[in-house]
Amino acid sequence: MPAYVINDMEVTDPQLFEEYKKLSPPTVLQYGGKFLARGGRAETLEGGWSPSRLVVLEFPSVQQAQAWIDSPEYAPARRLRQLSSNSNMIVVEGAAPSA
Repeated sequence: MPAYVINDMEVTDPQLFEEYKKLSPPTVLQYGGKFLARGGRAETLEGGWSPSRLVVLEFPSVQQAQAWIDSPEYAPARRLRQLSSNSNMIVVEGAAPSA
């Protein structure tokens, strides 16, 4: 079942974050993931949530998403992300296909 990594982040060091943006995509692909949203315009439809930069990734499973974030391949990019932004990140299991 697919899983979605949702990262609501505030970039604190734009120059360093540019380096992260170069390193991250190949690792996502390596673990079977793909970008569904990557910092595009977001509008609040209800409530008070107003993310500054929202990223949504799709992986084949929660386990694959966890393997990616804990991988040695992603570790250098992850460190850059942690140094250049503040993140609130979750992984959520996708809904079963409807009949």
